[in-house]
This record gives sequence, structure tokens and C-alpha cells, in this order.
Amino acid sequence: MPACLDVQQPDAVSRAVAHDNPVTSVIIPAMMANVEEVEVVIAHNERATLRVGGVFLKIDSDQTRTDVEVEAMALAPIPTPEILWRNPPALALAALPGTALGHLGESSAASPRAWAAAGAAIRTLHDAPLPPWPGRSLDELALRLDGECEWLVANDVLPADLVTRNRQLAETALRPWTPVFIHGDLQVDHVFVDGDEVTGVVDWSEASQGDALFDVAILTLGHNDHLGDVVAGYGTDLDRDLIRAWWSWRCLTNVRWLAGHGYGSPEEFPEVALLRSQP
Repeated sequence: MPACLDVQQPDAVSRAVAHDNPVTSVIIPAMMANVEEVEVVIAHNERATLRVGGVFLKIDSDQTRTDVEVEAMALAPIPTPEILWRNPPALALAALPGTALGHLGESSAASPRAWAAAGAAIRTLHDAPLPPWPGRSLDELALRLDGECEWLVANDVLPADLVTRNRQLAETALRPWTPVFIHGDLQVDHVFVDGDEVTGVVDWSEASQGDALFDVAILTLGHNDHLGDVVAGYGTDLDRDLIRAWWSWRCLTNVRWLAGHGYGSPEEFPEVALLRSQP
């Protein structure tokens, strides 16, 4: 009997990494011999990621994202998944050993040393030569923030005072910085650890030149209790006010997508809880 792809509704992990459309419950025959189970990690109308045993199969309708991912992994001085093969639009990657450092909205079971090791890995990446392609400009980041905040207020998704307070905080992150090699989407789910060691970092399609504090902020989003561990591993003092400002930027710019794609009420989002907790 052929294996089936059972595409699940969004959970705590998939909600953190989906970007474009909701996952839909369907059963798709998997015509592969001797495959007992195929796990659908993510599925929407631009991208899908499947896991078959120790292999991840990524399918992306926009091959420029895959181009960035492949080149970034080749340039990154930290562990990344082994590329097994590429046949556009598919990219096959070997699974990393270990488990994710954590998940947004859940307490992390990883040790403080594992979080510090993640901080050290980020520093190694940031100290590497810049990738040859640029990142988003300050104007692009500001326009994104403006548009999302206006939508949140105009549609009564969040109280105006909550949006205004966090918007003012987020705007402080939008200042000139010395660009470094950033991962660009360094969610806690994307860092894998085994014990106290980082075994690799996945999902490099948004890598670019950018602000070092952006990576630190995305990693520690919702995990404020481990910010000190990450900073200790990074090895130099970091501006925690600017890291918190990037938290507000990230949350404000994510709520619309989550609210519009079946992830429940905004009041239940970890992002909204963080916005409410910001001073």
C-alpha cells in the first residue's frame, strides 16, 4: 500500500515557519517504493517541505529563494544541512541530528549552555565575510512596519494604544547599522542542538546582509529568559533595548498574516502576548 501524505493543520512549530498560506488537510498518495511514512512539515501554495526518514525535500515555486538558500549554506561558517541533490523546483537536504532549540509559545527544554552555544554560532556567522547580495533597506523595513500597523488599527485587530506603543519602540531599531552576514529568519525552530552543542541551522532562504541584532532578536523572541545566555555565548555586550525593539517589529509585522490564515484569534498569538508585555 502506498504511503500517504497527511497534511496536518498548523501546530506550534508549523505556525512559526509558514509564510504564505494556511496548511490544508488533504491526503496525497506518495508513489515511492518502500516508504512507510512521509511527514509534511509545511505545505502552502508557494512552498512545501516533506520529511522522508532522514531526508527533507523542499519544493519552492520561487527558485530565487532556493538559490539564496544554497549559496548561503555554502558560505556560512557554521553547520548547515548537507545538500543531497537539487532538481528544480526540489531541493533534498539531509536531516540534522538533535532537536530544535525550542518553539515559539513554549518553554524551551534546552540547557542554558545550548542557548549560549547558539549565541556563539550566531557570532561566528556575523564575523564571516558578507554575502554578495544586499538585505532589505531601512526604507523597506519602515514601509512594512507602517503598512502593518495601519492595517492592525484600521481593522480593529489590536488596540490602537498597543500598536502605537510598540510601533514607537520598533522604529528605534530602524537606524543605521554596520551590515553583517545574517540568517534573516533565525527562529528558535531553525537551530538544532544535541545536548549543549549546535548541530546545525536550517532554512537559509532569507539570508542576506543586515543588522546583527535582528538575528539575535528573532532567536530569542518569546524566550526572554534565555536572552542572557545567548548574549553570553555571543561574547560581547549587545544593546538589549534594540533587541526588544526588533521583537516589536517582528510581532507587529506578523500578526496580519497569522490572523488571516486560520491560526486562531490574535488574542491567542504568542506575538500579541509579547506586544502586551513590552514596556
